[in-house]
Amino acid sequence: MSDNLKFKQDNIDIEKELLPLLENLGIYRKDPRISDIFKKLKQEEQKQITKKELSKLVDENHFLHRCLSGDLVIPEWKEFTDKILDIYLQTQTNTSGNLANYIPQLARVDPEQYQVSICSIDGQQFSYGNAPKTAFCLQSTTKPINYCIASDELGEELVHKHVGREPSGRSFNEMALNQDGLPHNPMINSGAIMCTSLIKKQLDIADRFDYIMNQWTALTGGKRPNFNNAVYLSERQTADRNFALAYFMRENNAFPEKTNLIETLELYFQCCSIELNTRDTAIVAATLANGGRNPLSGKKIFSSQTTKNCLSLMNSCGMYDFSGEFSFKIGLPAKSGVSGVIYLVVPNVMGICIWSPRLDKHGNSVRGVDFCKKFSELFNFHSFDSLFFSNKKSNPRKTKFESEFQKTVNLIWAASKGDLIEIKKLEAQGIDLKSSDYDGRTALHLASAEGHLEIVEYLINKNVTINCIDRFGMTPLKEAKKGKFKEIENLLNTSLKNTNK
Repeated sequence: MSDNLKFKQDNIDIEKELLPLLENLGIYRKDPRISDIFKKLKQEEQKQITKKELSKLVDENHFLHRCLSGDLVIPEWKEFTDKILDIYLQTQTNTSGNLANYIPQLARVDPEQYQVSICSIDGQQFSYGNAPKTAFCLQSTTKPINYCIASDELGEELVHKHVGREPSGRSFNEMALNQDGLPHNPMINSGAIMCTSLIKKQLDIADRFDYIMNQWTALTGGKRPNFNNAVYLSERQTADRNFALAYFMRENNAFPEKTNLIETLELYFQCCSIELNTRDTAIVAATLANGGRNPLSGKKIFSSQTTKNCLSLMNSCGMYDFSGEFSFKIGLPAKSGVSGVIYLVVPNVMGICIWSPRLDKHGNSVRGVDFCKKFSELFNFHSFDSLFFSNKKSNPRKTKFESEFQKTVNLIWAASKGDLIEIKKLEAQGIDLKSSDYDGRTALHLASAEGHLEIVEYLINKNVTINCIDRFGMTPLKEAKKGKFKEIENLLNTSLKNTNK
């Protein structure tokens, strides 16, 4: 293993070389998967480590092995986060929108605060902004989590006996139920109140809230959230609509039997008043991106089925009555809250949290939506980006070398199969038709060897190198002679003569 480590010298400085290398990958010494290693080295006052010692640590720690071998979901982390920083700076100038004014505490926050945090499913982390440790109330972003808690406890079928799964097409707090007399989905107020009513009904309200807080602690990888009592009191004082929704649902027999309406509403208001910062909320979003498994602790919080259902609902209903447009433009599951928070989930890749308090007319963070739009325009993470190729979008899941290499492989394969349409498509994507593989073989080599005259003519007209030699000493002309493709042989000879004139 030691031969593959990214260090030339035998003695490696821990503070100046090893830790910076990991930090460039988005991995820090406090990461629970490697923190014990650095604690031990610090206790032993070890400032340097030999390649042999590091190799032993790598063999004993699978995650450290993955880091040093470049096997993380975003291999070029620094390059990726530099682009994220560019998006942040572009959207920072957007000062439109207003603070939520119907909850007094939210109307008093500093509107200039803006923070972005990212956590990949491998636990790579990045944060930037002018409010790095500021906690905010999660508000409606607790709705997906309460849905997951209820679903994991009771099962999908029972939960959806009491709440639908269709977009409502109406405001998040509108007095409306579906044709079955149920709230439309768990992402609007009525549906969230319903999901809250289902959680741990056998416990008293204090223990139910503790249970929810413990779930949030597990989702963050061990950071227990705060609780903002002032916001909670504000929620209660301005809750006429939520009380009306609850009584409206009870009138339609939507709740399960023996539901205590007041306790349900109290618990719902408490959940909305939970506080986290963007860093920890991004870890929560990454847990959803990772199929319900926390990327830092490795603990399975929600089942894969529950997580899939939750992301489906977030994708169709998570952004209030802007959800359809958001799904069309950005194409990723997300949930917003009127405190100015949005968390965005890129399944199997990462979670992102954006917090900026100014809201648009739908109740979504103005900068947050702006950030998400630019993010989707820059990276090919939209759910349907796989259906077409765009030079304008980059794929951070691949190394810059891997992406170019794959194009070369595709070009040579297309030439070997005589697929001119694919070659033209790759050319339009910017690939150099002279590209060669590890053995020095080009598209012209393969087209000549397989007898594809049309491909050979096309490549010659594009001025590729005709007399290129692979590592076996073969040229396209030799390949044509070997295959007894006389027309190609004559064409290559003629081109070589014209080139030498």
